[in-house]
Amino acid sequence: MRPEKTGFCLWYDRTVGKIIPKYAFFSVIFCFVFNSLIYTGLQILMKKAKHFDLTTSLDEAIPFEPMWALIYLGCFLFWAVNYILITRQGKEGWFRFATGDYLSRIICGIFFILLPTTNIRPEVTGNSFPELLIQFVYWIDAPTNLFPSIHCLVSWLCFAGIRGRSYIPKWYQVFSALFAIAVFASTLFTKQHFIVDVAAGVIIAEMCYFIGQRTKYYQKVEQIFSRVNRKVFGEKWNEE
Repeated sequence: MRPEKTGFCLWYDRTVGKIIPKYAFFSVIFCFVFNSLIYTGLQILMKKAKHFDLTTSLDEAIPFEPMWALIYLGCFLFWAVNYILITRQGKEGWFRFATGDYLSRIICGIFFILLPTTNIRPEVTGNSFPELLIQFVYWIDAPTNLFPSIHCLVSWLCFAGIRGRSYIPKWYQVFSALFAIAVFASTLFTKQHFIVDVAAGVIIAEMCYFIGQRTKYYQKVEQIFSRVNRKVFGEKWNEE
């Protein structure tokens, strides 16, 4: 017989639970785990596949600006903060968002398999801070899985998830929209992505967010994670 509340549940309530509600804990972690499985896993799986370069003359006209790597890397903190904020909108609201999030990665994975993409990066040999920063970006992130841009997709979901929410200050909603747009620019100025990658990321983000908000698929996702929560937190994990 499972305990009504496990020791981990009691500890969680005193600590992490003050930031992330129990109902969202494992599902928000899975957002980032699933993202890594799709992105990194398919980079490995499709390593020997033929890759396509979607660079256009318009992409070539965009200048290379290494300093934008600050925004490109800084968005990881932005993602973490906004996903935590989104978990706090209530169980149904969170699982509707998470459903759209998972769906968006599945769609990205399909594109990564059917249309593997790559690009030719600028050669960076300098030792200035911006140049060292962009070299680090190029070192940790292979020039594959470009279409659609997950950087742009996730950044836009971070805005969409708090858009119009009364518990989020208006100034932060505006900031999130502007920062997401800055991330779009950073992917172009650092030559990490093409314009079409950015557009596809935003379109898929909005489409999947809409599906999560307007359908009942979220109920199945919620059921799965509720079972996980009962095993980890106890049978009465959701009772205060």
